[in-house]
Amino acid sequence: MSGTPDFDDDALPPTSFDPFADEAADAGAGAAGAGDDGRVHLRVQQRNGRKTLTTVQGLSKGFNYAKVLRDLKRELCCNGTVVEDKELGNVIQLQGDHRKKVAAFIAKAGLAKTDCIKVHGF
Repeated sequence: MSGTPDFDDDALPPTSFDPFADEAADAGAGAAGAGDDGRVHLRVQQRNGRKTLTTVQGLSKGFNYAKVLRDLKRELCCNGTVVEDKELGNVIQLQGDHRKKVAAFIAKAGLAKTDCIKVHGF
């Protein structure tokens, strides 16, 4: 107690926003990978200024992600990419906030049931 405050090194600053925090809370003790809980998670991440990024996580590994991405890009008129993550599996990233449109597209295309799609974010 020499006047230095005790800080938790793993804690995020109070001004930062972690879009995957609710996923960690839902997973409980175990780490959830892509498709473990059978849900498709749609999130939005704030980039810089007004720019946002929509992420699609949890699609079945049996799908061809390149074809799904191509169809999403054509449907939404935006750019995107597939990111391969060790913990999360394949994650589709799209430029802009397209959570509602992506949810409708996934349900219409039959990639996931409507009740299995979870939309996160503000």
